[in-house]
Amino acid sequence: MAIDKVREYLKKYEADERIMEFKESSATVDLAAKAAGVENGRICKTLSFKSPNGCILIQTAGDARIDNQKFKAKFSTKAKMLKPEEVVEYTGHEIGGVCAFAIENPEVQIFCDESLKRFNTIFPACGSSNSAIEVSCEELFEYSQAKEWIDVTKL
Repeated sequence: MAIDKVREYLKKYEADERIMEFKESSATVDLAAKAAGVENGRICKTLSFKSPNGCILIQTAGDARIDNQKFKAKFSTKAKMLKPEEVVEYTGHEIGGVCAFAIENPEVQIFCDESLKRFNTIFPACGSSNSAIEVSCEELFEYSQAKEWIDVTKL
């Protein structure tokens, strides 16, 4: 299971014990916010897009939406989301549990969106549709091995 892969991956940051597994689904922003007991914005959703070189993963606040003009200006390509089977192929995670942890595919570029910086801590998934971990923005950037902070969303 992908959550086991993420748990093993987060051991190197001594963060594996912080993974929360919920009895209920956390597969959507609304469900994850309810399960974690936080506002939707504090859920870190990981969006996956096609790129000429593979895949772009962007970690954004749960209440943010991709701004197509900003995306195109940053990546010189139209924002086109991956199909569910492509998400699994590139990330190893199923829709509902997609995160930027334990990504081994060199064709995946990972970014953090500025929309997350409004919060002291945020809650990304951990490879399953009923998991999350509470991390700071700095931890998210480090643990996901993100390339840079970008601004490609609107609230």
